[in-house]
Parts: sequence; C-alpha cells; structure tokens
Amino acid sequence: MELEETHSSSHYGKPPWVFRGSALYQLHLVKAETARAFIPKEFQLVEAFGYTLGGFFLASYDDSPTGTFDELVVIAGIVWNPPTSCAWAARVLVNSGEACRHGRKDVGLPSQVARFSKTIRAIPKTSKTKRTGFLDLVGPWTPHSSKNCMDVQVSEMKGQTPVNICSINFSAAELDSSKWKGPHIKMSLPSFSGRTQYNPHLLKYSCQIECRLQAVPPAKVSGPQEAVDLEEEKYCDCESSVCNFKSGEIRRNKRSLCISVMLSQPILALRFNCLKMKVEAPTMVSKHSQNPLR
Repeated sequence: MELEETHSSSHYGKPPWVFRGSALYQLHLVKAETARAFIPKEFQLVEAFGYTLGGFFLASYDDSPTGTFDELVVIAGIVWNPPTSCAWAARVLVNSGEACRHGRKDVGLPSQVARFSKTIRAIPKTSKTKRTGFLDLVGPWTPHSSKNCMDVQVSEMKGQTPVNICSINFSAAELDSSKWKGPHIKMSLPSFSGRTQYNPHLLKYSCQIECRLQAVPPAKVSGPQEAVDLEEEKYCDCESSVCNFKSGEIRRNKRSLCISVMLSQPILALRFNCLKMKVEAPTMVSKHSQNPLR
C-alpha cells in the first residue's frame, strides 16, 4: 500500500511527538457488530465467533508537547492490514483543548474534550484472594495488597455540559513507587485513523513505546447511570463511507456504542509504567494502493 506523509500542525511542534507518563492498556472482547459501526468499509475486521479485540488505553501524561493531560482512547477493534493488523479508535477523550485539536487535525482521531475526575477511596483489606486465569501465568500480583482504590470518572464535554461516559475503578496498589514495575520493553502499536469531519483522509500512524510493563487485574468499568438519548446523535451523522448499515437496523448513537465497548468483557490488563511514547507523523493511505485492504 502506498503511503504519503501528511503535514503537521505548527502548534504541536514538529514530529515525532513525545509523551511521558503512565497508562493502563486493557483488552476487551467487543461484539463485531458494535465495532463495525466505526470501521471504514475498506477494512476487514479481525473477528472470531462474532467478536473482535478492542478495549481502551487510559493514560496520564506528565510531559507532552502540550504539557500535562489525561487521555482515554476507546478502541473499537482490530482491522486486517496484511501482513499485520492495526487498531481503530472509536473515540479519544482528552482534558486538553490543544491535544484535542492536534488529534483531530494532525492524527485524524475522533477526539473530544472531556473532564477526568480522580478519586482515591478506601476499600476493605482481605487476607486472601483467589487467583484466576491468565494473570497466574505472567507473574505475581496481589489485587488487595493496597487499602485504596482509584476511581476515574470520564465525562465528555458537550459545550459547557459534561456528559458522563464511564467510571474506571482499579486498585491503587500499582501506583506505589516502591512496588515492582515489571521488565523494560520496547514495542510498536500501529493504528489507522482518519475519515472524520476534521480529517477526511485515511491515515496510518505508529506509536513507539518504551516502558516497564506489568500485568495487573483488569479495571472495573461502569457506565453512566442516566439513560443515553438514542435520538441525540445517530449513526447517520458520520461520513457515508464509514456508515454502511442494513435497512431496519437500530440507529443508536456513537457515544452509546463507545460506552458499550467500555462495558464489554475484559480479558487482559497491562500497566505501562515509566512510559515514553513517540508518535510519528501519520502517513496517508493512497486510494491507488496495489495491496488491497481486503
């Protein structure tokens, strides 16, 4: 496939853009029909038995081209891009106006300004916790070794009004700097983006990550208590190339589908400690590519 380099915004400086902080990367089993609402029709969704691999990336940046900010990337699923695969972000929530503008214009992300409210609260301490599943194989962890847990409330800003998206709850044990932080690793997270009202091009970009990687218990995600207005923001308000639905399907809004992704079944959670993420300038996928996406 042919790729063409895009131009970056002067407000964020020249690429690569470097971000430092910590993050939680949680993988979920997401219904394929939910993920397809966000995936351009050019792509083939990687799925099995009606599910794809999505989830979220919750990051807190201590240093970035625009200073400190928080970010929640809702990952709809994985699309096939021979010989590998790439993630597709359904929504990106940030509490920085500059980061939102950069994501929309320069990286082609569906970025929205949001409010992040963090609360640490006490939880009862238990003497024993039964280990289960994959985490037994990757290393020791004690989910109740801390008496505290953290709640992160994420609300999307609609004008001056916050609209509750989700609450993410996890043990504060891994936040203790005295705890083991895991091995140092380097990895690349390739992703596709674009096809938004702010950047209509189909883009591909890569995040080069250095961090100390630690398997942790999956965070508990809860949705908003208030009902989401299904008539407020329908599927049909996005690009026609993105929306390809059969007649008679229920037209729920994209915000409610993002909440569905967040509430889907978690299968693995990874803590990125001492994170350094380098984001290269995205490249534009040519319409005249000799390698089809399907």
